[in-house]
Amino acid sequence: MKMRTLGRTGIKVSPYCLGAMMFGAWGNTDHDDSIRIIHKALDSGINFVDTADVYAQGESEEIVGKALKGRRDDVVLATKVHGGMGDDPNRAGNSRRWIVTEVENSLRRLQTDHLDLYQIHRPDNSVDVEETLSALSDLIRSGKVRAVGSSTFPASEIVEAQWVAERRGLERFRTEQPPYSIVNRGIEREVLPVCERHGMGTLVWSPLAMGLLTGRYRKGQETDSARMKFAPGRLTHERKLDVVEELLPLAEKAGVSLTHLAMAFAVAHPGVTSAIVGPRTMEHLDDLLAGAEVTLDDEILDRIDEIVPPGTDVDPGDVSYAPPAIEQASLRRRPAAERSAA
Repeated sequence: MKMRTLGRTGIKVSPYCLGAMMFGAWGNTDHDDSIRIIHKALDSGINFVDTADVYAQGESEEIVGKALKGRRDDVVLATKVHGGMGDDPNRAGNSRRWIVTEVENSLRRLQTDHLDLYQIHRPDNSVDVEETLSALSDLIRSGKVRAVGSSTFPASEIVEAQWVAERRGLERFRTEQPPYSIVNRGIEREVLPVCERHGMGTLVWSPLAMGLLTGRYRKGQETDSARMKFAPGRLTHERKLDVVEELLPLAEKAGVSLTHLAMAFAVAHPGVTSAIVGPRTMEHLDDLLAGAEVTLDDEILDRIDEIVPPGTDVDPGDVSYAPPAIEQASLRRRPAAERSAA
């Protein structure tokens, strides 16, 4: 695979990044088989591996750690922090207290002394971003982390973090990990342009839209219940299923499978550094690798734009992070007494 530079970090990564969410209790529970999949990906030219502490409550990191024994120096290793790791409310979020604690846990599970990329998995409006960046800056100075990034941050919070880092002399987010696929193109409006403006690399997740863009899910067919726990409603949305029906003949015209069409689309955007693939089985990985060299011409890309206009999400409710003001009615409404007085 032809390597790409991850933003302005100088780190060279493959255009496909191996996502490890499906290794462990959330997917493939066979550790030996998961390790074989990781080794096959590395042998095929993928040098970028992404996981998170919350994936199967640390089990994914443990599997990746075992797989990278003897190969750690050849891999750009990324993990994330933020999600809850137990019932204690302080074992989650973006506070200094939790970050400096959890990085040690991730290093132990991954059997390494440093992370190439440490990412904040989601925004945390209960924590000042200056505190988060200060803790991450200390980790870089200590040598435990090489670069830091965000994941699924709105454009406004990406800009705020860049501004705070500059004003306070802190390490800044060098990468962003947003969702992106043919049916989920919202980040083309602001997130990708903002990342390009600030020299941030991007590793996009779910380029196959939770499996929808493999062609396995069609109108009138029963949906795989195992996938529903990760994507309730996302695989049965009528308009998205209509899009699949329009994309299938387009993929046939291009002489590729729908999976390969979707992956080639994701890595074609100039703002995208790498697309995360999350195979659960060796068969899944082999299929993805078979399309690694596929490129799409302008005619095919123009037709995709006609089917799903640039910058749009087919399902407006298909979001992975909603700001507190959207989720909490109390932040959108004045107190009842105040309203009645008016």
